[in-house]
Amino acid sequence: MRRNGVVVRVPGKVNLQLSVGPLEVDGYHEVTTVFQAIAVYDDVTVRFAESGTGISISVTGPTASGVPADATNLAYRAAQLMIDLHDLDSDIAIHIKKEIPVAGGMAGGSADAAAVIVAFDALYELGLSRDGMEKIGAQLGSDVPFAITGQIAIGRGHGDHLTPVLARGNYNWVLAMASQGLSTQSVYNECDRLRTGLEIARPQVSDQILQALRAGDAIRVGKSLSNDLQAAACSLRPALRLVLDVGIDYGALGAIVSGSGPTVAFLVQDEERALDLTVALSASGVVAGVIRATGPTHGARVIETL
Repeated sequence: MRRNGVVVRVPGKVNLQLSVGPLEVDGYHEVTTVFQAIAVYDDVTVRFAESGTGISISVTGPTASGVPADATNLAYRAAQLMIDLHDLDSDIAIHIKKEIPVAGGMAGGSADAAAVIVAFDALYELGLSRDGMEKIGAQLGSDVPFAITGQIAIGRGHGDHLTPVLARGNYNWVLAMASQGLSTQSVYNECDRLRTGLEIARPQVSDQILQALRAGDAIRVGKSLSNDLQAAACSLRPALRLVLDVGIDYGALGAIVSGSGPTVAFLVQDEERALDLTVALSASGVVAGVIRATGPTHGARVIETL
């Protein structure tokens, strides 16, 4: 009997390292990044719909505000791409229950697209490999392949060429969310402005952070966090500097703007310190919300068949 639908759970991410090369002639930047998937999830339900209804999309959840429920949503585009590539039934209903912060540097939109690809593979029993799904995801955005694979990985090129990282241990994160998102493009533009006249080398992965991950040493990982877009994000949103300072003052092992921001990720020693920092940040008045999470975690996977 044919499945009526599936529910896919997909994680957000933090970038433990994000190194950005110079602006290239095609308007893009070569990047090298170390991703970690963390346990903040969106649940994406994909169902067969009535004939003639086409693709529909709905969004609910704590972070649903401002998320488009139309063809501009990356999940919708993922569905259309899968339909076109595999000549599938185009009457599909997508529902996204959002927990991942929106426009916060945690790849929430990319995560939803990844979930749709995994859902289509399960729903239509396409038998795609993870590598095959990642290649499809790369057509939609550089963060989509990692949302499919999860765990910890190095991303090269535009971030979509992935290499798994051998790592030990679990990591405790406190995520400070802003009241408004930041446009990825505007952050890259500001990064280019701040670098005007400077010689920018090609990005390389940090041996220091890889060694810390292999050892499972959270203290060394905290000291190794780096993000070339952080200065640009702070330039556009100066309050981020205060958020970073609050976290360090309350004993975080490391603090970093996640991706293009404005979510700030704090690595802490254990769950008790995560709770202490959560209380401190919530009481500080400098953030819109705080989430505790652990990592690494799995990529997009089916959690329910309907």
